[in-house]
Amino acid sequence: MTVGMIVALLLAGGAQEAPMLLAQLTIRQQVIIRVPARPQPVQPMRWKEKGGPKCIPAAGLAGAQISREGVDLLLKGGARIRAKLQRCPPLDYYSGFYIRPGIDGRVCQDRDTIRVRSGGSCEIDVFKSLVPVRKK
Repeated sequence: MTVGMIVALLLAGGAQEAPMLLAQLTIRQQVIIRVPARPQPVQPMRWKEKGGPKCIPAAGLAGAQISREGVDLLLKGGARIRAKLQRCPPLDYYSGFYIRPGIDGRVCQDRDTIRVRSGGSCEIDVFKSLVPVRKK
């Protein structure tokens, strides 16, 4: 039965019945993960970049820290991945940003973006694994 047929049946119902109200409801589903940014520690630890994965599971994200070189993503289990960004507005102005994973539940380089709370977005160019630099 089409909407036009329903409207015609309602109008043909007679004037003695109470008027009926029609409404339309659209449901959309979106998954957006808000990642709060952590402030820099007093004595920042030094990190060395190594080759990184092409994608990381969004469910594995535990937090993030803004650095001069990009965004350091903290993973559950203690691993740290640096997201190097292209064309990016200041991330620390509103102290937070959003990452929207793909349909596959992963955040991937050369595909996904980090959205700044002020409205801009940053393309993720590459992921680098971070390992701590040991003092000699």
